[in-house]
Amino acid sequence: MAVGNGVVEFARSVVGQARGRPGRVSNIIWHFVSWIVTNITVSLAWPFFYALNRTIIVGKENVGEEPNTLLLSNHQSMIDSFPVGIAAFYPKSLIKPFLIPWNPAASENFFKHPILAWLSLHYRCIPVRPGRRDLRALHRMIEVLPSGTMTLFPEGTRSRDGDVGEGRPGAGLLTLATHPRVIPVAIEGMQDVLPIGTKIPKIGKRVWISFGKPVDYSDLLDKPRTRETAQALVNKVMLRVREQHTELRRLRNEYLLKKS
Repeated sequence: MAVGNGVVEFARSVVGQARGRPGRVSNIIWHFVSWIVTNITVSLAWPFFYALNRTIIVGKENVGEEPNTLLLSNHQSMIDSFPVGIAAFYPKSLIKPFLIPWNPAASENFFKHPILAWLSLHYRCIPVRPGRRDLRALHRMIEVLPSGTMTLFPEGTRSRDGDVGEGRPGAGLLTLATHPRVIPVAIEGMQDVLPIGTKIPKIGKRVWISFGKPVDYSDLLDKPRTRETAQALVNKVMLRVREQHTELRRLRNEYLLKKS
């Protein structure tokens, strides 16, 4: 546990350097290395998701290229951020680095070891401690989202059966603080690619990703910035995600019937 905590603290210190501390040069270097590491990895991951596992995208035109864009998605596997980010922004992210999404990530999974922590940092992962009520991580998200993009999973944990669960208020607090374009995202099929309890992704599966139109939450902006307001905002988004997921389940069932 002490080693894990040390790695997370090291990660936080490097994240602090990416803000421009201790200097502009280190900031430029960090972003340049992040751009290289992320785009190499994504370029290698693309054949996995689109050739070895056929991924179908619906509604990509709803994402756009504006900074301060928040993708809120249901959660089915530990690597969901890869297919969602690739589907939304690749290959445009090769020439527009601000489109590489930030990804809040569980520190116990992605920051356990120094090498994994280094990679996670340069994948623009923000360490979130167990329990998820991490104000330090939330403040970091508030800093980076207005000038970039972010993928976030409001459920906070992976679904055991692939269904869409209830969202937590953290994503709503972030939205109330930064007023981003909120894109509801539904993903289906990743529970077959990397089921809970397995470490090696499978091939020969099919994944569906749906991007909905931006959610209008203007009716909540005049209300007090409380956890109750944040929860109401998340509930509104998750309702859209659930509707999109229902449609993806229909497409998946049709595919399975044809396959059988």
